[in-house]
Amino acid sequence: MVELESPRLDPVFHALGDGTRRRMLHELMGGERTVSQLAEPFAISLAGASKHIKVLEKAGLIRREVRGRTHICRLEPGPLASAHQWLSLYERFWAGR
Repeated sequence: MVELESPRLDPVFHALGDGTRRRMLHELMGGERTVSQLAEPFAISLAGASKHIKVLEKAGLIRREVRGRTHICRLEPGPLASAHQWLSLYERFWAGR
């Protein structure tokens, strides 16, 4: 059953509400990326990229692993599945329009 009031969905939708973070997630679909690789397409500093990554981590959408001095990020699809399940409640409404 879909949780309509699930507090776990709030940080997911907050994270997805920003275009930079959505593009970072899209990049991670291709596999692991470093923070530098995720920051590269944007005109932001590594500190700025790190702030976006922290929001994605808090939502459970990515996992960051430290290897020496390098931070490696990977996609964690579970929370996206929960968001998709919630959005699917409205699929009949959209299809009926």
